[in-house]
Amino acid sequence: MRSTPVISRALIWIVALMTILPFLMALMTSFKTQMELFQGVFTLPASLNFKNYLTAWQQGHFNVYFLNSVLVVIPVVLCSVLLGILAGFGFAWLRIPGKKAIAAMLALGMVLPSEAFIIPLYHELRWMGLTNTYLALILPQIALSLPFTTLMIASAFQQVPKELVEAAVMDGASRIKILWGILVPAIWPTLSTLGLLLFIWTWNEFLIPLILVNKDELRTLPIGMMFFQNKNTIDIPVLMAGAMIVILPLVAVFLIFQRKFISGVTEGAVK
Repeated sequence: MRSTPVISRALIWIVALMTILPFLMALMTSFKTQMELFQGVFTLPASLNFKNYLTAWQQGHFNVYFLNSVLVVIPVVLCSVLLGILAGFGFAWLRIPGKKAIAAMLALGMVLPSEAFIIPLYHELRWMGLTNTYLALILPQIALSLPFTTLMIASAFQQVPKELVEAAVMDGASRIKILWGILVPAIWPTLSTLGLLLFIWTWNEFLIPLILVNKDELRTLPIGMMFFQNKNTIDIPVLMAGAMIVILPLVAVFLIFQRKFISGVTEGAVK
């Protein structure tokens, strides 16, 4: 019986190492020279040479792509969470005609793939004159995030004890005060988890920037990485440095908000 936890931990460590090994190999390769790469994939670089990162940052235009990704992800996350709070409050606490039908449509929006509507979306934004603009990258991703954020926040609001809301109503609190003074602080871990998920999804979005934007100065990191890979198939260390520029912000944000993410997930599971 005592050997069971040991075996379980060993399996967990093996799976964790298998998961992180490709990332570590790419990270090591990004600091190598071409000669060091030929010596072996698993060999350590002689020094932490950031020349590959500088080359990718300047010659690969990753400085432009990185800024574009930041300019897109921040408004998408903020607007999606804000609109999700307002819509979720309505679904959780207000009487809305046809609420179940609207919730079913939102659920359908969560499972509908982007490939199903990307062509009509392109023609609509082109008719509005929004293609090749930042709005073409921001507005569709906010719309795609709203079904998930609305239903998730509405579910979190419903877990808040009704006694708190009833007591606030008895004290004469307005709906705005109840929402922002009681409900939102009560589901803060859920909002933190939601913000992290939206950041990851928006940062990694590929199809929408690929179809709706064709100007190099408006491309985000995933699209820039694709074009950089097509142009730079020989210098593997520089290519891995570009990949790390795309990946490391996600890793850094996750590590910073790791506790909030875990607490939000476990809180939802317990409730």
